[in-house]
Amino acid sequence: MRIISVILVFAIFITFYLAQPVHVRRIVYIPKVNLTQVITSLQHQNVDIVNLDKYILYILGNVQSGWIDLKSTTLTKLDLLYKLTHSKAALKKITIIPGETDYFIYKKIAKTMHFRDLTCAIPTGFLYADTYYIPYGFSKQRLCSYLYNISLKRHKAISNKIFGMWNFDKYYHYLIIASIIQKEAKNKYDMKLISSVIYNRLKRHMRLQMDGTLNYGQFSHTKVTPYMIKHDTSHFNTYKYFGLPPKPICVASLDAILAAIFPAKTNYLYFVKVGNKHVFSTTYKQHLKNVKK
Repeated sequence: MRIISVILVFAIFITFYLAQPVHVRRIVYIPKVNLTQVITSLQHQNVDIVNLDKYILYILGNVQSGWIDLKSTTLTKLDLLYKLTHSKAALKKITIIPGETDYFIYKKIAKTMHFRDLTCAIPTGFLYADTYYIPYGFSKQRLCSYLYNISLKRHKAISNKIFGMWNFDKYYHYLIIASIIQKEAKNKYDMKLISSVIYNRLKRHMRLQMDGTLNYGQFSHTKVTPYMIKHDTSHFNTYKYFGLPPKPICVASLDAILAAIFPAKTNYLYFVKVGNKHVFSTTYKQHLKNVKK
């Protein structure tokens, strides 16, 4: 009789305990570790979970790993534990394309994530061109932090592999050059040649005079016209100003970044687009002939 009473009291306690409301983030991250460490990780994310819950999780099944969408911020304890073992994050696919500007990238992300608008405090052109899978329910702040940390990790890896160190200012200088290459080049082969033209013109203190630099920000898809060249007074207008633009004009691919760091060794100062490639020249006279052709 005493055993039955104990079992009954325990059953009432468990029923009451599992019916208690808990408040959580909608999106939580569960590392691929043992259950004790999972409990600790969730506690650090302010999830109302204790060591006792570990034994209930054992009964319910294996805890999922990765980003989990709990679908709500208010659950019962039983709902929470069940979702931790049965839910997967609803992931949104976001592709950042080389050659696109932050202005349009953020617009696309905002539409995908159902934000009214989006702007991240990330240096212009620093986003790493890649495909990302973002848990639906991320806040703007969390999304921006996620994109920045991944981009920083990727860029640091490139820098450390080539230079053996990370120096933001030095690397950002190459990103500016890479962004121009990205806008101007029509194929991978041309990238190092266009890079050589940029360095050769800078060395001779010549204006770059490249249309691609005017495809910055909201003008990414705007055709560069003589009127635009004449009236755009920003320092992205390399027809008016010497040197490089103040910031990258777009997100650059790895190939463009490598071309900026390792330009071809040439004497080229000019190029003109012919179909899907460019014709290069060392003199203005030859350049005019190429243009005429």
